[in-house]
Amino acid sequence: MKSELQSAGDNFFLTDVCWTSTLLRASRFCACHIKLMPLTISILDNIINLRSGYRKRFPARRGNTMTELHNDCGDYTVSRSVEGGIERVRVLPKEKRHQTPILFQHGMWHGAWCWLPWQEILAQHGWESWAISLPGHGGSPTQRPVRFCSLDYYLGFLKAEIEQSKVKPIYIGHSMGGALGQRYLKKVADDLPAMVLVASWTSHSTWFDGMGLHLKRDPLGLFLSGFTFSTQPFVRNAQAAASMLITEGGLCSAEELYEKLGPESALVLNQHNPPFWQPKQNPQTPMLWVSAEKDAVISSKGARKSAEFYHADFIEIEGNGHNLMMESNYASTVSHIHDWLEQKQL
Repeated sequence: MKSELQSAGDNFFLTDVCWTSTLLRASRFCACHIKLMPLTISILDNIINLRSGYRKRFPARRGNTMTELHNDCGDYTVSRSVEGGIERVRVLPKEKRHQTPILFQHGMWHGAWCWLPWQEILAQHGWESWAISLPGHGGSPTQRPVRFCSLDYYLGFLKAEIEQSKVKPIYIGHSMGGALGQRYLKKVADDLPAMVLVASWTSHSTWFDGMGLHLKRDPLGLFLSGFTFSTQPFVRNAQAAASMLITEGGLCSAEELYEKLGPESALVLNQHNPPFWQPKQNPQTPMLWVSAEKDAVISSKGARKSAEFYHADFIEIEGNGHNLMMESNYASTVSHIHDWLEQKQL
């Protein structure tokens, strides 16, 4: 006959086994739904597209038009507006020397604000440019909860932005913005004058290229991101954000950068992977891939392979981190881009 202690031990063991089994089943259930969620969102996006088209999906909202900033900076003017739910930062040179405008698209957590240093330098070379903030980023109001935003949802805004331009723009995209550029070429049109991918997501997969880098740099952030299905753990504090995005001596401190960052969807990270994504073969749009030597998000090897896949020209900026437009030598980096664009006679 068992003692009370043995019976209590057996009960505890059975309870522990029961809870372990329940947790295992729950984890399998969550893992299954997490894998299926990007596909589900993509299907929903496609249904919305079929019903109303890209244009009708994003109507201008009343009371959502304003001009907040208009500065005369000598050789150029800077203006900021929010219209139709989209923030735009425009920099217009007083002496326009290029007929093709430049459209800048930010990456995860960022907004149009991150491009201003490059826009100002390009304006001095006679380039007209504008940068947009996706909904829920920068100064653009939220139109769908950010955690449920997909790459195809973001692509709709990019498509509409390009279509409203009288002249097809040169596209410059950073990180996720580079992925949106790749998606535009495959899903919308391969018809842009040029595309510059700045520390862009690689051609085939975010996880296959970046998993090892995240695991080495911030294993806690990677674990928390997977556990919560959120991207916020990657930028949970100033130190975590800075270690991923910038190096010391750049245009802003870790704290200043952290204050500017916003929320981001975890769906987008999963969507830029097989079987949800396969890149376009042999695009006709001229492409330049700009890589950062000390990028903590994109490997140098992955960037080079991606450039080779797209037959893109490739340059790597020594000593720079992921946010090339915010590093100490940001001016020389954008000068490389300007020189490349002039070589293409744009």
